[in-house]
Amino acid sequence: MEPATLPYCGAAPLPAEILLRWNLDPLLLLVLGAGYVIFRQMGARQGALVAGFAVLAVLFVSPLCALSSALFSARTVHHVLLITLAAPLIALALPRRSGGLAMWTIVHAVVLWAWHAPAAYAFALAHDAGYALMQVTLLGTAICFWRAVVSASAPAAGAALLGTMMQMGLLGALLTFAGRAIYAWHWTTTQPWGLSPLEDQQLAGLVMWVPGGGAYLLAALYLAGAWMRTREDATAGPVPA
Repeated sequence: MEPATLPYCGAAPLPAEILLRWNLDPLLLLVLGAGYVIFRQMGARQGALVAGFAVLAVLFVSPLCALSSALFSARTVHHVLLITLAAPLIALALPRRSGGLAMWTIVHAVVLWAWHAPAAYAFALAHDAGYALMQVTLLGTAICFWRAVVSASAPAAGAALLGTMMQMGLLGALLTFAGRAIYAWHWTTTQPWGLSPLEDQQLAGLVMWVPGGGAYLLAALYLAGAWMRTREDATAGPVPA
């Protein structure tokens, strides 16, 4: 039995039809094209911007979009890639703008947690406008967060990344150990994929907890390593002739 209202990505697909479920919505393609043009006009570098929008195309055009109607774990993969891959690529493409790191760290965390409340999640799947609002706010706050990270000092950026890793890991742990499936939308959509609703939710929690949180940890370690190398070079001073 399907939910009464279809989500933006369509009805939950069966495994046999998933490879045919591409999303070629003209409005979506127009939005992606317009977004790319707008960012280019803002002075974004083409290489990273193309990579970022390629990730967005995979997320919203490929069968992953339809799969996220069936599996909460697929939705989580979608969101993790949105905020830890597409968003930093776009942020790296944009001109640097310092400030706002603490604010965007908090705002992005609030948005992430808010959309994982069962009522908000159900609203997003039941209304196209709600779905668009969910994706725009997740991506927009993530871009602002990563843009602030790349413009901040290494210690401040590392602290923000580790804080984000911890809050994402906590959310993932709560989903993993909830003990019951809390997203009613997926109570009837996971079984064709060999998962119970609870198993699907546990898998989603692990995705958010490990690779999701790990992305922020890797970024923090990279920044820490670059910062230490810079300090070592400054301490060593110029090489004698």
